[in-house]
Amino acid sequence: MSKELPELHQALAKALRGAFEVMQITLREYARRHHLSVSVVSRYLSGNRLPSKDFIEKAIELAGTRLTAEDATTLRNLHSQRAEEKAEHGEGSIRTLTARMLNQKVQYETATLQHLATMGALDRAQTENHRLKTQLRLSTGPLADTSDDLLSELERYAALRAAGARDAVTSISHDTHRRWRTALNQYDRAPALTWTDTGPCTPERRVASYRRLGLDQLHRDALDELVPLQVGGDAAVDDVALEVHSLALGAMHANGPRPLARALEYWSEDHLSVSGAGALDASQFTFRSHLASGETAAPLMALWRRSLTEWDHAERPAWTSTPPRTAERRISVYERLALEPATRRVLTELIPISFAEGPIIISSEFTLWYTPTHQPGRPWYWPAYQCYLAQIKGWTAEAVATVGESATQVVARLADPTDAAAYQSKGLVIGYVQSGKTASITGVVAKAVDAGYRLVIILSGSLNILRAQTQRRIDKELVGRENILRGAPEEDCEYALEPEWRAGEFLTHGGLPSLHGAFDVLRLTTLNSDYQSLQQGITALEFEKRDPTLPLYHPANLHRTAARLMVVKKNKAVLGSIIRDLRRLGAQLQEIPALIVDDESDHGSVNTLHPGHQGEGRARSAINGLLSELLGLLPRAQYVAYTATPFANVLIDPHDAEDVFPKDFVLSLPRPAGYMGARDFHDVDSAIPPEERTVANSQEMAHVRAIHEAEPGDDSSLQQALDAFVLSGAIKLYREALDPRSIAYRHHTMLVHESVRIADHRELMDRLLKLWYVPGPLKAEALHRLRALYDLDFAPVSAHRAEDLACPVSFDELIPYIDAARARIADGSEKPVIIVNGDRDIERASVDFDQRPVWKILVGGAKLARGFTVEGLTISYYRRAASQADTLMQMGRWFGFREGYADLVRLYISRGEAAGNKEIDLYEAFATMCRDEEEFRSQLADYAHLVDGKPMITPAQLPPLVAQYLPWLKPTSPTKMHNAELVEVRSPGSWIEPSGYPLDIGAKRRNTERWRAILGTFQSPLVPVSVPADGSRQETSFSAYTTVIGHTQFLEVLSRLEWLAPGNFAPHLAYLQTASTTGAGIEDWLILAPQLAPPQRRAGSVLGSPELSLFVRSRRRGPLFGAISGPAHRLAARALRASLPDRRGIALLYPVLEAGDAYQHTTYLPGTPVDPSQVSLAFTLLPPGDSKDEAAPQPPLVRFRAKDSSLPDRPIIDR
Repeated sequence: MSKELPELHQALAKALRGAFEVMQITLREYARRHHLSVSVVSRYLSGNRLPSKDFIEKAIELAGTRLTAEDATTLRNLHSQRAEEKAEHGEGSIRTLTARMLNQKVQYETATLQHLATMGALDRAQTENHRLKTQLRLSTGPLADTSDDLLSELERYAALRAAGARDAVTSISHDTHRRWRTALNQYDRAPALTWTDTGPCTPERRVASYRRLGLDQLHRDALDELVPLQVGGDAAVDDVALEVHSLALGAMHANGPRPLARALEYWSEDHLSVSGAGALDASQFTFRSHLASGETAAPLMALWRRSLTEWDHAERPAWTSTPPRTAERRISVYERLALEPATRRVLTELIPISFAEGPIIISSEFTLWYTPTHQPGRPWYWPAYQCYLAQIKGWTAEAVATVGESATQVVARLADPTDAAAYQSKGLVIGYVQSGKTASITGVVAKAVDAGYRLVIILSGSLNILRAQTQRRIDKELVGRENILRGAPEEDCEYALEPEWRAGEFLTHGGLPSLHGAFDVLRLTTLNSDYQSLQQGITALEFEKRDPTLPLYHPANLHRTAARLMVVKKNKAVLGSIIRDLRRLGAQLQEIPALIVDDESDHGSVNTLHPGHQGEGRARSAINGLLSELLGLLPRAQYVAYTATPFANVLIDPHDAEDVFPKDFVLSLPRPAGYMGARDFHDVDSAIPPEERTVANSQEMAHVRAIHEAEPGDDSSLQQALDAFVLSGAIKLYREALDPRSIAYRHHTMLVHESVRIADHRELMDRLLKLWYVPGPLKAEALHRLRALYDLDFAPVSAHRAEDLACPVSFDELIPYIDAARARIADGSEKPVIIVNGDRDIERASVDFDQRPVWKILVGGAKLARGFTVEGLTISYYRRAASQADTLMQMGRWFGFREGYADLVRLYISRGEAAGNKEIDLYEAFATMCRDEEEFRSQLADYAHLVDGKPMITPAQLPPLVAQYLPWLKPTSPTKMHNAELVEVRSPGSWIEPSGYPLDIGAKRRNTERWRAILGTFQSPLVPVSVPADGSRQETSFSAYTTVIGHTQFLEVLSRLEWLAPGNFAPHLAYLQTASTTGAGIEDWLILAPQLAPPQRRAGSVLGSPELSLFVRSRRRGPLFGAISGPAHRLAARALRASLPDRRGIALLYPVLEAGDAYQHTTYLPGTPVDPSQVSLAFTLLPPGDSKDEAAPQPPLVRFRAKDSSLPDRPIIDR
């Protein structure tokens, strides 16, 4: 503050600054919030300008009780005295101003006389001016001129400056000043110029530039003042440049990119008016120089990387029609920023275009309300979370933008929380197992509460460990320290003893958000406490209203109300307590915009009660019923389900309004960068022949080790897995010590999963301890095993897959770290093995990943099979069989992020595990799930495109997406499949034998007529068919009529046949129709009509065919026939198949008479025709292909879809 100000002015300014200090708000933030100029507020606080009375009263109101009554009175009195003084001295001020103007007039007249003396010199320079402007126009674009202003203003400035005029700078227009600054900076900083050998950014270079431009000393002196030389190379990014770029880019957030130069100039002037600092050089040359200035450019680069990446990822923004994550989008951004080609090249090189995959969305039509320009309220929690991911967790701008893009797509499809009309949106978000779905959930919650949702209920699994894990993540990364503490002492906080809390790694808002004009988040659950009825009083659920006459969802109330957050288990008692407490709110429930996020939604939330049991007084299973009741209580609630195994979710009846079918959208999250998933452990669809695969090109050879135990007591594979755990731990310690990037491995774990039985876990731990402990020092035998494992396994894999990570040259370099690894795993007196089969085990400090480093072997079952993240998992030993694909996939804890040790990951998995009376290959099961996962997302992508701006299909119209590739591995639990409808059975190389032939004689006649064209092509004479005897069977022979029919002609017959029910043959027909459209599908069919030998033979001509044997078959399963084909015929056809072309199938055709019919006893004389209404032409098909070949173009498959209760007799979508 200037000392020349009167004492009263200083006193008022000091009191006003005191009010701002207790408000804990910055000048810039206050100005932006109250739509004032920053410079105006700055003058108020400096005492140079009298603030309005309203400004004083608003400041006192915002300071609240933090400003004492005495201080508030003082502030008002000082303002009144200052206002009176201004009024009293107004007349005197006018006299003072008049005297000042007269003085300036004298100075101006003096300057004018001096100026006249220089006119002769200016006239002599006129010719030189024209030459100079020509040189300028040719030498640099910024100085291209179409008027005399460029030089005349400079000369006028020089004359006035020489005359001593203090306001000489006002004679230079902003545009002229900018153009001189740009030109000289380009000359100063150019690495080399053809017309001088002087170095960049040196006085010698500036002098050479003046000489080149033909400027005399008067002009040079003027330019030295106007455009000071920046000595020292590339311009470092100072605080002014960083702040101006931040303000300019921030202002573009709502409406998209705008011309950069104008934005920088505007915000530079604003900054100048506030700070009094020098003006920012807004030229793009300087901008490029900033970007090339080394480490000092990092903050500026971060700003631009964030903005460009967000613009790259923006979905359907108003400012462009280009698709996201494309070169066209980036070009559109550059054009809107009006960037020069050189600037575009620099930015593209430093911040490459994001071509990452985006989310895949199947959506119903929706009203677009969630846009940057129309988002209600002021974003607070999403920007805070965004900064947390980037600054605390170190995520790349692209990773943060991906989370933001997916969250935006979800929130945009929810109902507008301020809309007067209530609507419940229901959606499904599909992630990958162990892929960080919690980050997506947190992003959705952050954007939803910013938009106005004020009750958030997160259903986080059915176990305490899962709920606590989610609660902690949400608290740490979104809720923040201030909302957790709410004024309480830190020692009372549940996180007070955690290292991350003490290290400041929990999000901080810089004070309660409500004190900064935002809103608080009130937690109704804590880390150690699930929701408990009325524990915090019913008032915790009562929402305050600023205007009681308006509903809560009205913007006047909504955006000033604190949000309520609860993270709860999917537990009957917990959900019941929530419902009871909500009921007590009465009519207010109709006004609450709520968001229900259901994590692991395929587990517990789906109705498992079979429709056949719903007449017994129950319509839904317990959790599903409570969830339905909760949605019924909250008409403004939105339901967003999350899962990595969506098979159960998409089999829900889409027209059950009270269920949780995702009727509004299905969104598949993109695969995150650095994620190791199913495809990273399998070679599905690999074009490399098996004999040519190596650890370099085969995922299986690099990461998977088969378990083939010779007998139950054989622990050789378990011993090798244990050795791999020690060895990989030693390599991690080696990298910690020698890798130049200071890599740290806080956790190192091994998972052993054989059974869900607790007794088995104890026995397994004993086996592991027996293998671990050896008497005395490490034996030579163990060291020999580790050396062999390193040389034959880890060294070759790391050589090809460790990228630039540090790796030992030989095993000998690793030996010092082996004992260290064993010591860290054993951890002094603790055992190296921990059983995890109950919450109390996880809650123990020994396996608390948040409290301390964990280097342990974990033995467990259900607690480690779904949702819980095992940090640092490197070695997995897996032998547990499961008969449902979703259950098996959730057990894949080896999926996840393995930064810095992906080359060390190993999966030991059984290739022949006993399961009941059969033996199953668990690795094959995971391979089929990998194929199913790819197929599921691929089909979603096929239907995700818009047609004429509208969705191609809605979620309720989704085609069959749930597949089954192995006969024993169902997609999900049978209790979740009662609403599943079989739509396709893909069976290459496997028999297809329908049995649901019609009973109606009219339908029989029509079916027989449809075979007429094929029956007329049977060739005579009969063809003998035989299969030689082998050790297990005698020779088999019979004769048959044959014909070869094209696949298309055969499909015409099969597709027109009538059945007892439409679904009897439809799944097989769907496969056959698909096979006709694939490049390696079915080309034609060999039709065999087997003939019986006398005396069993009964024969007749069917619609003019040769005499065909008639076969008697019984309907043994109600109206369904039993077996149609004979074993000998199937055996012969299978043998014959090997000699046929690869794309030819075989069909066995049987004219069938029904057992018990009088017609079967009729004696048929040679040539006797058969009545078409009395015979069923039954068939058995053997499609080409190998039923065991998963690499085949058409591998085995069973596909399901959800039954639609509103359309019981027709499919959801035609195939």
